[in-house]
Amino acid sequence: MNKPWLKQYPAGVPAEIDMQRFASLVDMLSDSCKRFADLPAYRSMGVAMSFRELDEASHAFAAWLQGSAGLQRGDRVALMMPNLLQYPVALFGILRAGMVVVNVNPLYTPRELKHQLRDADVRAIVVLENFAHTLEQVIAETAVRKVVTTEVGDLLPTLKRLLTNAVVKHVKKMVPAWRLPGSVRWRDALAAGRALPLAALPLGHDDLAFLQYTGGTTGVAKGAQLSHGNMVANVLQVGAWMSPNLREGQETLILPLPMYHVFALTGALSFFSQGAQAVLIANPRDMPDFLKVLGSAPFTAIIGVNTLFRAMLDAPGFAAIDLKPLKLAVAGGMAVQQVVAQRWKQRAGVPLVEGYGLTETSPVAIANPVTIQEWSGQIGVPVPSTEVAILDDDGGPIALGEVGEICLRGPQVMKGYWNQPQESAKVFTPNGWLRTGDMGLMDEHGSIRITDRKKDMIVVSGFKVFPNEIEDVLTLHPDVLEAAAIGVKDERSGEAVKVVIVPTSPALTEAEVLAHCKRHLTAYKIPRVVEFRSEPLPKSNIGKILRRELRDDKVASPAAPAVTA
Repeated sequence: MNKPWLKQYPAGVPAEIDMQRFASLVDMLSDSCKRFADLPAYRSMGVAMSFRELDEASHAFAAWLQGSAGLQRGDRVALMMPNLLQYPVALFGILRAGMVVVNVNPLYTPRELKHQLRDADVRAIVVLENFAHTLEQVIAETAVRKVVTTEVGDLLPTLKRLLTNAVVKHVKKMVPAWRLPGSVRWRDALAAGRALPLAALPLGHDDLAFLQYTGGTTGVAKGAQLSHGNMVANVLQVGAWMSPNLREGQETLILPLPMYHVFALTGALSFFSQGAQAVLIANPRDMPDFLKVLGSAPFTAIIGVNTLFRAMLDAPGFAAIDLKPLKLAVAGGMAVQQVVAQRWKQRAGVPLVEGYGLTETSPVAIANPVTIQEWSGQIGVPVPSTEVAILDDDGGPIALGEVGEICLRGPQVMKGYWNQPQESAKVFTPNGWLRTGDMGLMDEHGSIRITDRKKDMIVVSGFKVFPNEIEDVLTLHPDVLEAAAIGVKDERSGEAVKVVIVPTSPALTEAEVLAHCKRHLTAYKIPRVVEFRSEPLPKSNIGKILRRELRDDKVASPAAPAVTA
């Protein structure tokens, strides 16, 4: 296959990764723990955990899972917590025990939680007590027989632990552990595990490491089967991609995205493999507290999504944060808007490096080189050992510069969906390309521009309209905070564009919005319906605006068109 994108690789970035360096993700993580033993691996609430301490604690938890918990190789163990020190310990422990991690959004409703636990046939779960009331409502309808409950401060020094846990219990609705069948406290499990042997299980690339559920934005959530080989590949790919900017054992990463999301998960593991310290942010929505963390110590890298970067830029205290040490700001999970990219470069001095991937690709498949000086508006080029093709609906190739479906092949691509062979068959072409469901184009240099989700495309009188373009134009207006574009039925054109806007000023009018659009868009792209909202638009757990919910929302259904385009 012709790979024109290789000419854009910075010096030192290989065309292919060496998958044989590590037999499993456990081997890779163990290697980092040995090489960087005395360096800090994670920091939370001002407390650091070294690579050595993580190694010892995860060893104890793995031994407890194999011994006291009575679980078997391949059993699924769920994690239901935000970014706390307990998360990497539990994750590494589950993998070391030869079991499979099932990440769960702690903000799930009982219905969502029950579906995931039952679909994955989860046998054990580690849950932060703050969210145990949700588990309590559904556990009897699942196969879960072992529950480990943890409190926010469980891995903090004694005095800070007691004070933190007391404060949380005072302000949060907590479910006593005894109300959860098979419940064991986190600290008790670790203590018991330290006295138990750990059976070293041989793991290979084909062994399952994660059942990583999609966000459910396209229907019922499906479990992407990510093997140890998939994860080893993507950590190596991302590590190689970052190598021009970062140095082993010398970096500090700010991690405000939840590690239960695959973007933050692989990002954190990639930095971990390089000996970096990751500062865990449990609640980035608490912007004053988040800014205190940013101001407490120099940091060299940050991972985020467009909405988070915009929230930071809008926060009054962000102007005082010292960003001079910052080397790398990575944006993914959703499209970066031009106005955010421009403001970030002006404030931070480094561009937003945009990447692209899916849960099904572990997730990184395409990225801009970290050496870029300006945000490009493109998602970049394929990372090492990755192939990209732009295909038509029949799986045939499309000419350079033409829009088609972005399709991927590489060692990071999932094995398939858990217990859903028909869905797995739908997402792969006969010759092994993963259909992403995203529309885009590739230029002669191999650079790829995403236009939109295939399902979100709006067809106006036969003309294709991509919501990202409309939203990007709208957010250039100084009085628009958030915007989403969706398609609504129209008697004349089949579909018309509707926009839902959260303004920064109550003075913003429909006429001003339409005039702004007319300055930037051709006639068939101009919205026919404009709706203003005072509340934030619905978002996924990483901040991506959920257009599906706006389409399904009766409030969002069109009234009479305000203005004819």
